[in-house]
Amino acid sequence: MPINRQLLFTTIGLATVVIGPNLLAAERPNVLIILTDDQGWGDLSVHGNTNLHTPNIDDLARQSTVLERFFVCPVCSPTRAEFLTGRYYPRGGVRGVSRGEERLDLDETTIGDVFKAAGYRTGAFGKWHNGTQHPYHPNARGFDEYYGFCSGHWGNYWDPILDHNGDIVSGKGFIIDDLTDHAIEFIEQAGDQPFFCYVPYNTPHSPMQVPDEYWDKHKSQTLKKRHREPKHEQTQHTRAALAMCENIDWNTGRLLATLEQQGVADNTIVIYFSDNGPNGYRWNGGMKGRKGSTDEGGVRSPFFIRWPGKIMAGQSIEAISGAIDLLPTLVDLAGLEYSSEKRLDGRSMKPLLTVNPKQWADRSIVSCWGGRSGTRKISVRNQRYRLDSTGQLFDMLQDPGQHTDVSQQHQKVKQDLLAKQQWYRDTVLAELASESRPFAVGHSSGTITQLPIRDAISTGEIQRSARPPNSSYFTNWLSPDDQINWAVEVHEPGSYEAQLLYTCDEENAGACIRLEQQSEAGDSSVEQVAVVHESDLVAADQDRHPRREGFEKDWGRMTLGMIMLNKGISTLRLTAPEIPGPAAIDVRLLLLRRTDAPEQ
Repeated sequence: MPINRQLLFTTIGLATVVIGPNLLAAERPNVLIILTDDQGWGDLSVHGNTNLHTPNIDDLARQSTVLERFFVCPVCSPTRAEFLTGRYYPRGGVRGVSRGEERLDLDETTIGDVFKAAGYRTGAFGKWHNGTQHPYHPNARGFDEYYGFCSGHWGNYWDPILDHNGDIVSGKGFIIDDLTDHAIEFIEQAGDQPFFCYVPYNTPHSPMQVPDEYWDKHKSQTLKKRHREPKHEQTQHTRAALAMCENIDWNTGRLLATLEQQGVADNTIVIYFSDNGPNGYRWNGGMKGRKGSTDEGGVRSPFFIRWPGKIMAGQSIEAISGAIDLLPTLVDLAGLEYSSEKRLDGRSMKPLLTVNPKQWADRSIVSCWGGRSGTRKISVRNQRYRLDSTGQLFDMLQDPGQHTDVSQQHQKVKQDLLAKQQWYRDTVLAELASESRPFAVGHSSGTITQLPIRDAISTGEIQRSARPPNSSYFTNWLSPDDQINWAVEVHEPGSYEAQLLYTCDEENAGACIRLEQQSEAGDSSVEQVAVVHESDLVAADQDRHPRREGFEKDWGRMTLGMIMLNKGISTLRLTAPEIPGPAAIDVRLLLLRRTDAPEQ
């Protein structure tokens, strides 16, 4: 009996997805994306680093096509935004890594949206870093299942607090092992429905915590491969990063083994890459730059793509490519057609991966980071040359370490790349809006809103636990005049249950904590007396190298009660009108749960 194959048109935002007539659901490939955090190109033994052994990733590389010149952004959230959208990150409103600047604009269509619209079961397991509150949360950006954290970094990797579909839960064991467990469960439960599984690991990002079995191997080792300027290398930090990369390798092996056990390995596209250069001075193939830099070493990532029988194993491709290419490439490989009113900056790499054409149009890829839009460092890479942010030109074939400026010998090349740099400044950076955005509360896409202390501003003597805000808490709350404020926009008015993640020393028990909304429609408030919940710093003894980030605590939950929130832009404020002891409480997170919301 002939099969009726019809085109399916699905509209998502400003984009349209067409599921081709030649691919039934059972025929569409699954997709597994493994994205690591702060792992440099040189942090793999397959690339010649003899300081560590990554056998599972090495095997994946040998079974894959390797994109030798794959470029990402200098830091975390921009790379994720470019992967999700196929567009340079400023177009999507991403301007920073914390305090709301990491949020991806709501009129952007994500790769999760595209594959979900095409009938895929979608899941993300790990560090999101493109928005916390609905509608920026991954569950509202195309992912049915989410387990991980939405912030830029996390303060504890052992039994940490995590986000499971918007709610706060307790993780189990070492975070990378735990994320992998949930990704494996997602794959095992896929059934006949194709799956899109995104696993953005959060290591070897600091804090440098890793299980003993990996640390014991590296803690005293002699490093045979060193940074190009060894005097800058902090060897204990390097050893910790190597141990964390070997843990990633073990978990990568577990994911690949699951595909085999489920009988889906041959019909699953597997991609492995990192979000930026190494988070320290360590061996990286002699390249210049590390995390935060727009030079080669700051933006070149490992990249392996495997699809047995469809993409050639052992093939090496020198053509430059980047995170902006992943959405159009995967849509193309999966047999979908995608169109949008928004311009994609990436291009489909399918012809290179499956046909290996003799002719491939040259292109340039822009790397940008730091400062305000007028002072950001912008570097441009074409197939042979890199124009760095200072205007120097390097021949990357003859001088991959960027030692010699060849501007005088290649004036035409330099002028062409300067023009591309100016185009990016005038066109792409110009799309960044200047106004600040309040944090969303009570959006219809979810019933739970998380407002971490990262997104709050304090007054008085209150202090942040560490300068990096992403995983911080507020402490030193000494006076009834001190305040903690969130600038918010309430989307759905109504009744909300308010909870705090907090600690309270015995001598501070009895402090009265008040939450109030100040809005044009009127004020409302709720308050509760704090009970004792003491905690030392969690897992501080697990750091293998001193950290910059704040530590976590064993947070208790205080239910403040029910508060009626008015719609619109307003301020949510925490105060302590009564402090009978030396201080009030330490606060990590405000959680608001709509009690009158319709079931999702």
